[in-house]
Amino acid sequence: MIDDTHDSSLRSWVESANAPETDFPIQNLPFGVFRRAAGRDAPRIGVAIGDQILDLRRAVDLGLLEGLPIAVVTAASSSTLNDLMTVGRSGATALRHRLVAVLRADARAFEPGSLVPMQEAELLLPAAVGDYTDFYASIFHATRVGEMFRPQNPLLPNYKHIPIAYHGRASTLVPGGAPVRRPAGQVKNADGTPDFRDSERLDYEMEIGIFVSANAKPLTMDEAEDHIFGLCIVNDWSARDIQAWEAQPLGPFLAKSFATSVSPWVVTWDALAPFRCPPFARPDGDPRPLPYLSSPANDASGGFDVSVGVGLRSAAMRASGLAPMIVCRSSLRDLYWTAAQMIAHHTSNGCTLRSGDLIATGTVSGPAAGSEGCLLERTRNGAKPIQLPTGESRAFLADGDEVTLRAWCDRAGYRRIGFGVCQAIVLPAFSRR
Repeated sequence: MIDDTHDSSLRSWVESANAPETDFPIQNLPFGVFRRAAGRDAPRIGVAIGDQILDLRRAVDLGLLEGLPIAVVTAASSSTLNDLMTVGRSGATALRHRLVAVLRADARAFEPGSLVPMQEAELLLPAAVGDYTDFYASIFHATRVGEMFRPQNPLLPNYKHIPIAYHGRASTLVPGGAPVRRPAGQVKNADGTPDFRDSERLDYEMEIGIFVSANAKPLTMDEAEDHIFGLCIVNDWSARDIQAWEAQPLGPFLAKSFATSVSPWVVTWDALAPFRCPPFARPDGDPRPLPYLSSPANDASGGFDVSVGVGLRSAAMRASGLAPMIVCRSSLRDLYWTAAQMIAHHTSNGCTLRSGDLIATGTVSGPAAGSEGCLLERTRNGAKPIQLPTGESRAFLADGDEVTLRAWCDRAGYRRIGFGVCQAIVLPAFSRR
């Protein structure tokens, strides 16, 4: 799993990739889809390297991918990552090794036009997502939310036995950087009757997304690992007042289907190899997962050591030049269910996953104060608002607020790698006049 592409001493001829603070050193090389912001060219696959994007279609034209399987070369010339996901793990690994060879410091830099400055690119959704499933994998998130609404029974009995999820809306996935508009919907009034109005309890959810590679059903735990193409950041926007009224008995619907933000860069399974870790240690007395959700490999290294954080900045903070206020720091190490368990369970009834399908972890929250991955938890459903540096307070999001989600991996002996950002500004609701 760990090879010379993870060598911390590797350097690139792209100088910005050698900066200690970069998310995108040569040891990372995440994939995304972009087009030049000033032009009208078709979307194409790019690889993030420092503050630049390597244009894979241009690399194909220059013959830099010659000798790789034809399916890999063809996929590299595509306009989405779906074909590259379809070629499977071996093809993605071969492409990664070739890209490291092309970009390393002792390689010959190739002609201008192969690199595009990120600031001159429009970053798009990385794949055509056919289906989107959102899990509920943090026991800390599930318990805190349960305490607010079911104080005598916060965690339902099935939680420790089965990965809980809902089927999201793929048509309203938007790339990070795109604004998100406040939704309207049915909200329960104090007298128990509903009204249709703009949501007053708009929330973010700090999540990690898992892009699936190659069509498959059903999958064992070990097979599930082979169908992880890579990870990204997901913001599962939620209208808590709409959700509270509509969610019984079938769960989330319009409170979440209005928008889900997806970061533009997908950090590959291969790049994450040095940052694998054992899964969350279940307390004594918790049930062991059923056999179809268990494997020795998962017990040894089924987790991902990925840190996450959320920054919040109001319009007034931006006008004053203030940096975002950090309102959450958490880790995937604290998830009760692993990526392999989510995928194995998802397919266990015969459900087919397709290349480009997106699976999200659910809110990534930890046990400590400050690790709450959404405002519902952080403000205790609005009872304890956050105080911003400008003197403003936030129980939930206001129009003009900017939410920035980040994720990164940092371990001794390896280069730090990052996921970039998943950012959006909240716009007012549509006028219904």
